[in-house]
Amino acid sequence: MENYGGRRRQAERDAITVEIGYALFSAAFAAAVLFGAIVGPAYVFDVSDGTRGPLVGVGSTVAVVLFFARVVSVLTRFRRTSQPSQPGRTNPDS
Repeated sequence: MENYGGRRRQAERDAITVEIGYALFSAAFAAAVLFGAIVGPAYVFDVSDGTRGPLVGVGSTVAVVLFFARVVSVLTRFRRTSQPSQPGRTNPDS
């Protein structure tokens, strides 16, 4: 995405901004859904406080891990796919 020592174009900066926003939003949504799936039954079925506490701890831990894994996954995939092909060079897959 860099122009070999030059500055990034506005379109490249916009693409990076959109991709970061998508990564953060999708990671937060996935973490919230997973947290709700783990902790939700503890509140729906009115379990004891001795069971609810560990469920909230496990749900929080799993949600945080999922959040960071999703952000890293989306941003590394963007970095890999956004590299333009170099003109004049042969494609090793051909």
